Amino acid sequence: MVSKTPIPTVQALFFDVFGTLVDWRSSIGREARTILEPLGHRLDWEAFADAWRGEYQPGMEEVRSGRIPFSKLDVLHRRNLERFLPRFGVTGLPDDVLHNLTLAWHRLDAWPEVPEALARLKSKFRIAPCSNGNISLMVDLARRNNLPWDAILGAEVAGDYKPKPGVYLAACAALDLAPSQCMMVAAHSSDLAAAAACGLRTGHIARPNEHGAGKGELGPSVPVDVAAKDLAALADKLGA
Repeated sequence: MVSKTPIPTVQALFFDVFGTLVDWRSSIGREARTILEPLGHRLDWEAFADAWRGEYQPGMEEVRSGRIPFSKLDVLHRRNLERFLPRFGVTGLPDDVLHNLTLAWHRLDAWPEVPEALARLKSKFRIAPCSNGNISLMVDLARRNNLPWDAILGAEVAGDYKPKPGVYLAACAALDLAPSQCMMVAAHSSDLAAAAACGLRTGHIARPNEHGAGKGELGPSVPVDVAAKDLAALADKLGA
């Protein structure tokens, strides 16, 4: 473990959550099976998770483009769910089942090293999610997985969705820090490129199995300040 931070100006770390800190694919597959299998549905549950995630960016783009007003991610997840369910032959679900399915995103499991690594990083930096997830979703994931945030930042605070610059800049402003004093940590190079364009420092976490075995980023495809094999390795590199 190194003894001091290689980027001494950084005072806060902001984190992408879906994929970077939590395993959405396995968790959504599990939750969907738990809810739908007792109702007689036999599906490819990981394909179900992939299909739902596949609606994620198109749904947010409706907000980013101004076609619809800002809506919390829970609202978009529900809309996206209803959009793709017929492709799996699932129709006629009652509202309470649809609501419970939507809240599956509040019940995702963290990657194994994340809670302990975040606790280490918190000893040295202010830490907060900068996620497209809404505040209640982030709170529920934190409580489920013991994620020790100092604040909940991101889309709902900014009223827009990443990778719009205002989301990253609102997170910095919330902590009264300049972008150069903040680092965005993510497993997605596109997220880090957008943050870097706003003046933030960047840290990449490898999640090679995010979308299934071997279907994730082994390393960054853009220049970053720090790259690590997982969050514990990032904590090592940042001296936490």
